[in-house]
Amino acid sequence: MSKLFRIGVLSLVVVAVVGCDQSSKLIARSCLQDEAPVELVRGVVRLSVIENTGAFLSLGAEMPEAARAVLFGFAVGGGLAAGLVYLVFAAGLGRSSLVAGALVIAGGLGNLIDRVLRSGAVTDFITIGLGRWRTGVFNLADVAIVAGVAALVVLGSRVRSSEAKTGS
Repeated sequence: MSKLFRIGVLSLVVVAVVGCDQSSKLIARSCLQDEAPVELVRGVVRLSVIENTGAFLSLGAEMPEAARAVLFGFAVGGGLAAGLVYLVFAAGLGRSSLVAGALVIAGGLGNLIDRVLRSGAVTDFITIGLGRWRTGVFNLADVAIVAGVAALVVLGSRVRSSEAKTGS
């Protein structure tokens, strides 16, 4: 697979995911801010805006602002750049792994854009659940990250399984 093809796939996934993520956050902020939660599908999906200064499930939200800026800004930005370089130049990377990695990078970039433009906070607005059992609040960038990581885990387990069968 050529580097140009990889860059094209990465660009397409990043533009699509970041575009949908940032658009949905803009709509959520303009329509849901200071409003009662909106329930869809008989309450299974709930929409309500929060500004998350932490990471996944608000982990690290209590850290000092400077530490959050370094960890969630510079470290994440560096990790995303390293991931992009890997996806463009890694030998033997399959198309499925490229797309899965691109989802992770795109989701991370969507949240990083929020942190840069929104004083270190990420807009989250979706929860899913039944009754009192609910997920944490998340956004479309988080969905892309989780989908990409899940795909990479499945792809990695398939590779290990096939290597075990062939004795490699």
